[in-house]
Amino acid sequence: MKHSLLLLLLLCPVVLHAQTYTSPDNEENLVYNPSFEAYVECPRKIDALGTLTTVEAWFQPSWGSADYFNVCGGRECGVPKNKLGVQHAHSGLGYCGIYCSKTDYREYLQTQLKHPLVAGRTYRLTFFVSLSEYSAGAVATIGGLLTRDRIYDTVRSVLMHKETRRLSDKVSQTVATYYMPQVVNDYNHPITNTADWIRVTDTFVAEGGEQFLTIGNFFPAAQSNLVDLDYLTYLLPGAYYYIDDVSLTCLNCTDTTSSLSTSPNFATPSPTIAVPDSNLRVGATFVLRNIFFDFDKSVLLQQSYVELLHLTEILNRHPRMRIEIGGHTDGRGSTDYNQRLSESRAKAVRDYLVSKGIDARRLQYKGYGKSIPIDSNETEEGRANNRRVEFKVLAM
Repeated sequence: MKHSLLLLLLLCPVVLHAQTYTSPDNEENLVYNPSFEAYVECPRKIDALGTLTTVEAWFQPSWGSADYFNVCGGRECGVPKNKLGVQHAHSGLGYCGIYCSKTDYREYLQTQLKHPLVAGRTYRLTFFVSLSEYSAGAVATIGGLLTRDRIYDTVRSVLMHKETRRLSDKVSQTVATYYMPQVVNDYNHPITNTADWIRVTDTFVAEGGEQFLTIGNFFPAAQSNLVDLDYLTYLLPGAYYYIDDVSLTCLNCTDTTSSLSTSPNFATPSPTIAVPDSNLRVGATFVLRNIFFDFDKSVLLQQSYVELLHLTEILNRHPRMRIEIGGHTDGRGSTDYNQRLSESRAKAVRDYLVSKGIDARRLQYKGYGKSIPIDSNETEEGRANNRRVEFKVLAM
């Protein structure tokens, strides 16, 4: 599956109003869609080479195929019974599932937080897990990793931090090290319960700027405290866990210290759109820097959720504003092909905004192909900058 993410994203979201888990003391949960209740379509099948595109705000950072389950799902993806086991949701109607494995095969869940963490503040991460009885064993070291940068790799093994070090003008070396998640289940207590949901929780002090949460097993099999259990059916090749009700809260933040505008340590390596109202004027154009598509297609991926949410909020704040959504490609490929691709991607963004309640009459879309580059097409970085979606203010 070279460069591809194969499941089609249908841009018709359904939000369920079910009873969901509430974080302790009613603190603000920094996680969007924490109990996986909001989805763009009901899950229909398990695809071993697929990707997580049906549940709002959550995605997978590697080619290990995380799964989504819901009461509305097909036979393979239902709740409580599904292809990978039997379990009721901890709350609500849905949950996700990942392999944490007896081997080094891994699956992970990732999401972007509502805002970056503040340096020096104490946070509590909590999520619930349940082992599928179809598993071939259990592990202990399931955890949550908070990072400043979005993690993505084309592996199906343990995610590792890779750093390229230049030794000379012509020689460089890539060094891979294991990530150290801030919150990890106790090594001495493997999660073996298949009937109930087990809470994984701990506190940590933020370095500042962490904006992405990744959940999974970041340790090699030999360091995961593997156990075999007589009551497991061994229908699956490894340890498969259901995940539900993710909560990340600040224990000592105030309204000012948790604010983005007042945090001196706030830094966003992949900044989402933040447009002051004073800059919104007719003719102004803004780049949507975190819009992600299936390779060579116009399928919007869930990594785009936060950026599109912010654009929706801008449009809701200014109900008279009309915009044009413009799609752009890099310089590779034919003019006709790039024109069609850029237009279909601009339309996909328009359709998503309409699905969120924005009046279609306020939204125009247009494809510009490769006709308006903003950087060189001679480098990968330049081509990445040229592949973009923008919006232009037409009326206020």
